[in-house]
Amino acid sequence: MAIEDGLVEIRNKLDDIDNKLLDLLNERMNLVHQVGVIKAQSGGAIYRPEREKSIIDRLEKINKEKKGFLNRSAIEALFLEIFAISRNLELPENIGYLGPQGSFTHQAAEARFGAMSSYVSISSIKGIFKELESKKIKYGVVPIENSSNGIVNDTIGGFSNFNSKIIAEIVLNIHHTLATTCDKISDIKKIYSKDIAFDQCRKFLTNFGLDEVELIPVESTTKAAKLAAIEPNSAAISPHVAAKLYNLPILFENIEDKDNNKTRFFILSDFENLPSGNDKTSILVNLPDTQGALVKFLNDFNDLGINLTKIKSHIVEGNSIFFIDFDGHKDDDNVKKVLEKHKNSIKVLGSYVKEIKDI
Repeated sequence: MAIEDGLVEIRNKLDDIDNKLLDLLNERMNLVHQVGVIKAQSGGAIYRPEREKSIIDRLEKINKEKKGFLNRSAIEALFLEIFAISRNLELPENIGYLGPQGSFTHQAAEARFGAMSSYVSISSIKGIFKELESKKIKYGVVPIENSSNGIVNDTIGGFSNFNSKIIAEIVLNIHHTLATTCDKISDIKKIYSKDIAFDQCRKFLTNFGLDEVELIPVESTTKAAKLAAIEPNSAAISPHVAAKLYNLPILFENIEDKDNNKTRFFILSDFENLPSGNDKTSILVNLPDTQGALVKFLNDFNDLGINLTKIKSHIVEGNSIFFIDFDGHKDDDNVKKVLEKHKNSIKVLGSYVKEIKDI
């Protein structure tokens, strides 16, 4: 009986804390509403990644000083959701992502903007850039590169033809599931997925004898889950979120060949970030076709102490261009010097909080 009394006392204390948390969250949302009114009058951006980073950095520091139970990941998980709810109270705005619903890009969007935001599925990367330019959406989420398959050419093409700015990056660990209504592997006669997902799960398919069944490519892993949910003796290779969307039971988790498969996404909008102290800048570069042009260009970055983290060459509409990432913000003194020197060759895509050095 004494043990039960002790549990009741602890639960009552937890209830008191929850009540206080609710009061504090409502107090915070009231202040957020006041900020929203001011920003609506001034035209200021609602989403400020550099401000969110500074809050999380400060909370992590306080938590370490107090020897709290939460690590940085836990603090981010809690407060990014609070920030997302706050933004929706300030000014609900549409977020476009490369669809369909349940795609990895959708998952990336929700990771930053939360479950309550207004999402719009858009069928192509070019369509996201177009809807951003037309102001039908405020934010767009697009993939830029995958650790197994490299840079996404359609995204580079979008940057070449439109003027949306990168305001944040997100890096997701990419995990695939085998989802099916079948109870046994031997009952599976066909598997739906995207070509790229089949390629990323070859070892699993071979090890379990599933390379002998019919592998049917479809335009999205979400569609694969939808088809497998209604077709007997079929399965899907899809993200967990897509299987959950169609109530499709998961037979195996994390079936990808590489356990470090990551995809990097960009959040795009129509404004620019202030420096955060830990920034990355992305640019497109179109250099003259002359001997030594690239070497001289790169040496200017080296001379000014700018650390280049990525250089990728691409052909866009017959022209050779370079996609380059480097550490620093476009308004840093040394960066401004090199951007000014090569202003006729450089298109600045955006400066944003650095989430990861490279994938």
